[in-house]
Amino acid sequence: MTDNTTISGKLQTGTRLDKALAEATDLSRERVKALIADGHVMIDCKPATSASAKVAAGTAFEIRVPPVVESEAQPQEIPLDIAFEDDHLIVVNKPAGMVVHPAAGNPDGTLVNALLHHCKGQLSGIGGVARPGIVHRIDKDTSGLLVAAKTTAAHEGLAKQFADHSTLRRYLALCGGHPNPPAGTISGRIGRSDANRKKMAVLPDGASRGKHAVTHYKMVKKLNDCSLLECKLETGRTHQVRVHCASIGHALLGDPAYGRTPKPLRPLLARLGFARQALHAASLGFDHPVTGDWCEFHVELPDDMRELIDETVR
Repeated sequence: MTDNTTISGKLQTGTRLDKALAEATDLSRERVKALIADGHVMIDCKPATSASAKVAAGTAFEIRVPPVVESEAQPQEIPLDIAFEDDHLIVVNKPAGMVVHPAAGNPDGTLVNALLHHCKGQLSGIGGVARPGIVHRIDKDTSGLLVAAKTTAAHEGLAKQFADHSTLRRYLALCGGHPNPPAGTISGRIGRSDANRKKMAVLPDGASRGKHAVTHYKMVKKLNDCSLLECKLETGRTHQVRVHCASIGHALLGDPAYGRTPKPLRPLLARLGFARQALHAASLGFDHPVTGDWCEFHVELPDDMRELIDETVR
């Protein structure tokens, strides 16, 4: 089914209206709620007024689905490194320096602008808007894998998995020094820093604000004055790897916000022009939201991090 159509029939179950309509169509409950609120749903020839109203099985319904509206973001022909794509979703290897979503200060040139161009004619209208469904983000200056949905069903299925932390998210990072122990788990609530509201921080024990965060780390390679770490996320909080590594005294190399690069390495980063946090989303795994098959993707380290590693082992 596509938007710009009318759906009619009889409800298959007796329950809440939004749930019954979602089960009788391929619309999501959130989409149904929005359509009810906008006056596009008729029940027994009368406008539906409440998504939570109880209805009986066999009740007649009609839904007028308005045309999909264009996204406010504009399509831009920007090259994409695509790891996987089908009719439901797309997995891309985002380069460092690319913002995921348009926002103040970054109105265009983003991953969303690139996806709107690449997926033109393939987007079913998530929430009634022709846009890619962004269910997770990685920082502008972090490279690596990110998945976006093309359909409402894929968007909801992926969003649920990211919300319940059932996805695989594995990062590779270069941190200052050598963590001791070389493997372990960092946990603690992450929230806005009291000292700088633009930064995140691990909050004191017993804090009521912030969100629970867990990172499992392992030293993959011991380098001169730094280490290559593998970080597996049990949760997915803003700046999680960066904040957690800094909290144990091993901030990521080049990180402008959460720590200083060890003094012996500063000339090297300056010579290489390495001016970002050394963080790469190397692996991503999830259950395909439509087929149910497990999907797992891996990408190699980008050239700038490889060069940095090579220089630190000389």
